[in-house]
Amino acid sequence: MKVIPVILCGGAGTRLWPLSREHYPKQLLPLVDDFSLLQNTVTRCAAHPDVSAPILVCNEEHRFLIAEQLREIEIAPANIILEPEGRNTAPAVAIAAHEVLRGEDDAILVVLPSDHVIRKTDVFLEALTTAIDLARDDYLVTFGVVPVKPETGYGYIRKGARVDGAYRVDKFVEKPDKATAIEFFQTDLYCWNSGMFVFKASVYLNELANQKPDIAKAMVEACKNVSTDLDFARVDEAAFRASPSDSIDYAVMEHTTEALVVPLDAGWSDIGSWDALWQISEKDEHNNTLVGDVVVNGVENSYIWAGHRLVSVVGLKDVVVVETADAVLVASQHRAQDVKSIVNQLKEDGREEQTFHRKVYRPWGYYEGVDTGPSFQVKRISVKPGASLSLQLHHHRAEHWVVVNGVATVTIGDEIFTLNKNQSTYIPAETKHRLQNLTEEALEIVEIQSGDYLGEDDIVRFEDDYGR
Repeated sequence: MKVIPVILCGGAGTRLWPLSREHYPKQLLPLVDDFSLLQNTVTRCAAHPDVSAPILVCNEEHRFLIAEQLREIEIAPANIILEPEGRNTAPAVAIAAHEVLRGEDDAILVVLPSDHVIRKTDVFLEALTTAIDLARDDYLVTFGVVPVKPETGYGYIRKGARVDGAYRVDKFVEKPDKATAIEFFQTDLYCWNSGMFVFKASVYLNELANQKPDIAKAMVEACKNVSTDLDFARVDEAAFRASPSDSIDYAVMEHTTEALVVPLDAGWSDIGSWDALWQISEKDEHNNTLVGDVVVNGVENSYIWAGHRLVSVVGLKDVVVVETADAVLVASQHRAQDVKSIVNQLKEDGREEQTFHRKVYRPWGYYEGVDTGPSFQVKRISVKPGASLSLQLHHHRAEHWVVVNGVATVTIGDEIFTLNKNQSTYIPAETKHRLQNLTEEALEIVEIQSGDYLGEDDIVRFEDDYGR
């Protein structure tokens, strides 16, 4: 029986703003080493000898970014399934289970969020072997993280009777207050709820049908007509949206009589906030984590990240300072959980800083904002070798392109021509145009836009290699 990782790639990571943004969330960021959290999750699973190629479940916006990150680590997924919208983990895992059963008699699913850190891979793999063996006997297994402190930010699992290297799940407990967390920590009966699961696809779907028949029915309908879009699988949008939103914990694990918990002491963190990232990061002699071009004096117990320029901090304790190209966050370590409120305020105000970085990745490469003002903006555009932007037009803006590196193949109206370094062209509004890189070297241009409206939604696509 195959063992298939199901990597859940949803989530916005709002408490790690300004590094994590809606269109480039924390799972895609290299926060603890040179690889993203997603890449580390996939490679960690691939180290287990029984594990097959992963299935990833993600949304429309992140699909090309996720595919590219897997290509970078040379791991080919079994499938990338697109959710029409986020409906929490119970529906997401159900569509993965249906996809597995479409091609297999059955398989064991290893359900993992894409944004967790696990420092001790060998310990995790040993616990995973235990969980897989238990799942073969039709148990629904979760991992319970051995607490290292009284934590109010996590839910807990109370252990019951011991069963073959694991424990019966006595009950799930909501996030406790401080006094209750201390009480839990002083016993060995409670683990943190990790949100990671191992079970057979068929067992999960049967339990879902018994416990939440409305979700189960919606997912059966959603998976009746699965279509293929390039390297991605799409379920029926209307049926999926008709499903209630619920987590695996609430929908299944809290109600089943076959839940087991495997203790895990492997340096786990969901890095749900800046203080959580600081806690697991390397520190200097003053208990500071300093990333990038940082100079400090009299600073203690702090996390400081400089992304684009020198950041200097003097005489502060217990702070978080994070600098990106377009935003700076300064916060108390003790209020790090409240960063989400800043993101909510930015969203209410219609600010793009909660959604995009200044550098915005696309399947063909990226563009980066350089300058903006009344009726104009300047972008730097990088096009990967062999890649092409869509054939498109804009109603409200004209564009000037200047090639600064590489060779551009340009379509304007019915004319196709090449531009070399230091050459330029002009595209009037209401004119079909396309930018291509047909060479084996990266293409970089500077684009100057001018017009009465410069929004990214002013675009009409006629042909597109990426099905957008």
